[in-house]
Amino acid sequence: MTSSYAAAGVDVEAGERAVALMKASIKAAGRPEVVGDFGGFAGLFDISAVKNYAKPLLATSTDGVGTKVAIAQAMDIHHTIGLDLVAMVVDDLVVCGAEPLFMTDYIATGKVVPERIAAIVSGIAAGCEKAGCALIGGETAEHPGLLEPDEYDLAGAGTGVVDADQLLGLDRVRAGDVVISMASSGLHSNGYSLARHVFFTVAGWKLDREVPEFGRTLGAELLEPTAIYALDCLALARDASIELRAFTHITGGGIAANVARVLPTHLHADLRRGTWTPPAVFTTIGDLGNVDRVELEKTLNMGIGMMAIAAPDSVDSALSLLAQRGISAWVTGEIRDRQDGELGDAPAKGGGGGSAQLQGDYTN
Repeated sequence: MTSSYAAAGVDVEAGERAVALMKASIKAAGRPEVVGDFGGFAGLFDISAVKNYAKPLLATSTDGVGTKVAIAQAMDIHHTIGLDLVAMVVDDLVVCGAEPLFMTDYIATGKVVPERIAAIVSGIAAGCEKAGCALIGGETAEHPGLLEPDEYDLAGAGTGVVDADQLLGLDRVRAGDVVISMASSGLHSNGYSLARHVFFTVAGWKLDREVPEFGRTLGAELLEPTAIYALDCLALARDASIELRAFTHITGGGIAANVARVLPTHLHADLRRGTWTPPAVFTTIGDLGNVDRVELEKTLNMGIGMMAIAAPDSVDSALSLLAQRGISAWVTGEIRDRQDGELGDAPAKGGGGGSAQLQGDYTN
């Protein structure tokens, strides 16, 4: 018997067809600094513009989309999951004030189906367009025997740049600063193991179930793409009338832990639940699964995708700018000195940091 790569389950020709199908979407997610064509061993990006920076700092981030891929696979809808990937990467970059420059992606699958891979990459490219960065390369790997033919996972890495004197973060935050929240588009890409357990295992719901509270099917709600805030955050950071201190991306760990991580150890954030109403998907998970509020808040974003910390006299300008850009935003709380022994609702994600606590009840 003659063995071959194809007999082992790897279809090289399918991979090449996938590359051909994705070229148009990748070209659309370009920037003038991209050098050469897609398909080389490495992506090239002209960084000569950083000569205009006093002290350019490169920022890098990498992430995936977790078990949200299981929803895309079950629904056989693959053109939105790439938006989630970009959001998770670039919105970590802009937290420090960095402009996302470019991304690369990695897709592992049990069997390369060119149309499916091209759909995934089209979403990544669309996300890069939304974030103003380029998609300059990637890799698709076929892993027969490790993944089922219809299974895949994806990850991405991004690079950005910020001038040292424009770097945002905990060193800038002061007592008296104000916390501004930006609405999430839904679950984003965190907490899907909990959501899937509650909806499928506990409640026995199906993806095609119409949910009146959602105004659509369960599947459509769960597959809603993660909001991409990169350009909105950069607009805030670059507005001379706004004294911005820091951003925090509300991802795994929830609100309190992610706010605490961008505060110095001597500061605390008082955050008022009464300033917003969590969308129905969050309360439904809590009700169906009998999940208490503490667990919900340390797992899910509860309706907030990004937060900004600004000087008090900059709040009106910040809210006005975000409204002009179509972002629903509101004041959620304030920063004050931390009391001795004050722990907040959760330790700062990643260790260190200050503390943050959610107070009161949500509005109905």
